[in-house]
Amino acid sequence: MFSSRSRYLVFFQYFGTKYSGVMETSNDQAVVGVQNYLERAAQNLKPIVPIKFCISSRTDTGVHALCNSAHLDIQREPGKPAFQEKQLIHCLNKHLKSEPIRILKAHRVTDGFHARFSALSRTYVYRLLTGCAHPSEIPVFERDLCWAPLGHFSSLNVPAMQEAAQFLLGTHDFSTFRSLNSKTPFQPPVRTLLQADIQPSPGFLSHHYEHRKLEFWEVKFRSRSFLYRQVRRMVGALVAVGQGKLTPQDIKELLEIKDSQAFPSYAMAPPSGLFLKSVEYNAADLESTISPGE
Repeated sequence: MFSSRSRYLVFFQYFGTKYSGVMETSNDQAVVGVQNYLERAAQNLKPIVPIKFCISSRTDTGVHALCNSAHLDIQREPGKPAFQEKQLIHCLNKHLKSEPIRILKAHRVTDGFHARFSALSRTYVYRLLTGCAHPSEIPVFERDLCWAPLGHFSSLNVPAMQEAAQFLLGTHDFSTFRSLNSKTPFQPPVRTLLQADIQPSPGFLSHHYEHRKLEFWEVKFRSRSFLYRQVRRMVGALVAVGQGKLTPQDIKELLEIKDSQAFPSYAMAPPSGLFLKSVEYNAADLESTISPGE
């Protein structure tokens, strides 16, 4: 009797502050990746072949995910049926234990499905907090979950930022807005930005902050794919516009320069405010015709 292999797409979230990023790292490091914990939990499913998670979207140290995704193949002993989706979610979360990582959903998918290459788009949200003159004014429950530009730059010219964001929309060579990395030296720089919005947003306990004149904003970007640290550079440049350090026209000119070295060194946004909000797929790809017992 042959053992059967089943492929699943899982959606998961994590609080990124304590991890080196989402991707797997050597287990002997002091801080490791989210993938290390996912695969450690998956070995408790007792597969014949060690389970590897193919992550759809890379996130860096300190970056959070409201919803990332990955596919994995599970090969069980002959005669054992494939895991049902709810069963898989329960088992993985049970063995993730106290880690701030949770499996949200699981879908049985075909063997040709790929979490990274089948994705239609990815949406990132960056949370900004204005009105803080000193780090001590950042609410306890917002630390590591937003960026609060401080001092006399604690307020932002949001209309100017919204004007500047329009220059980023569409298809461009985003070379200026990427960090060079040894892992992505030949990454094509042309990307299509489908959405660039800046909207007010409630804090997690916003009714406690009103008397302090704190305001939260979300910068949202959606694209099929992004370059290495492209979102953090775009956010940092827009914040510089809001602070009056750059003009909206400067954003257009930075795009046209197409040189990562031309990006202002002061304009890189920190990782703490960045969230991968969602990874979008064709709904038909998630409606598997495979029965749970196959």
